[in-house]
Amino acid sequence: MKGKGNARIAAVFLLLIAAFGFLVILNINTGNVKIPVAEILRIIFLKEGNQMEYNIIWKIRLPRILMAAILGGALSLSGFLLQTFFENPIAGPFVLGISSGAKMTVALAMIYFLKQSASVSSYTLILAAFAGAMLSTGFILLLSRKIRHMAGLLVGGIMIGYICSAVTDFVVTFADDADIVNLHGWSQGSFSGMSFGNVRAAAFIIGIALLVSFLLSKPIGAYQMGEAYAQSMGVNVRRFRVVLILLSSVLSATVTAFAGPISFVGIAVPFLVKRGFKTARPLFVIPGTFLGGAVFCMFCDLIARMAFAPLEMSISAVTSLLGAPVVIYMMVRQRRER
Repeated sequence: MKGKGNARIAAVFLLLIAAFGFLVILNINTGNVKIPVAEILRIIFLKEGNQMEYNIIWKIRLPRILMAAILGGALSLSGFLLQTFFENPIAGPFVLGISSGAKMTVALAMIYFLKQSASVSSYTLILAAFAGAMLSTGFILLLSRKIRHMAGLLVGGIMIGYICSAVTDFVVTFADDADIVNLHGWSQGSFSGMSFGNVRAAAFIIGIALLVSFLLSKPIGAYQMGEAYAQSMGVNVRRFRVVLILLSSVLSATVTAFAGPISFVGIAVPFLVKRGFKTARPLFVIPGTFLGGAVFCMFCDLIARMAFAPLEMSISAVTSLLGAPVVIYMMVRQRRER
């Protein structure tokens, strides 16, 4: 049985890697300007070719694809960590209002700094998003002390999300500057307008969070067996829970800072990956969830760009269409198992 389980895990990883490679080529090759695969490879690896095609790949499509992969993986991993923290598979950064809190503070920071100067640094946006994420998380933790039932806690998170979104919409609606008014598009979620500077900043922050999460695989596995078991294995539960919530907040804040709020990825992808692996072992689920989130968001971004081209859908609309049915199935399945 163990051999069959390992073979299944390896097969799922190979499938995800193949899907990742296929979507990279497909995303680069899909758009108003068609570029042959041979020319794409020549431009990427040899850095030579037609100047217009070179600029399209290196300045527009490649940064966008990489950000979709990095941020999609981060959002999925954030969801997995929150589900571990709350011991519930329906917990996620969007549902609990964490993404909305991050969106609110990023919008406020952008309005303030755009009035002072022409640009805002990536790290400033990440710090603002982290502050908002921690603010929402703090309210959720306070609610969790009063409301023991997860359904009530989820409703509380949704209400916090609505309040933060209302504040954001109010601020954006009454903004005067044209650049600030354009925050409305960002607030719907989008991977457009990315640069390699954004990619480097996101990769640095998310890479550290991913590495720390992977190093915590053993304590996470023990915590999944219950707090008493984790303590018997030498895990400092209080400190461990703080680290979990900080990591999930950093990941979801980084996503929101660059792409706005993106819904349901943090719930749907961890569930699908665990179903595919038929195990919840963090040693496999953490990298699998990150890779699965990358593939999922790259696919959703392709749909967002091309479904009604030249018009572009918000990425959150696409992830909701694909992710919400998975969440509904999870809830129905949970009720049947009780």
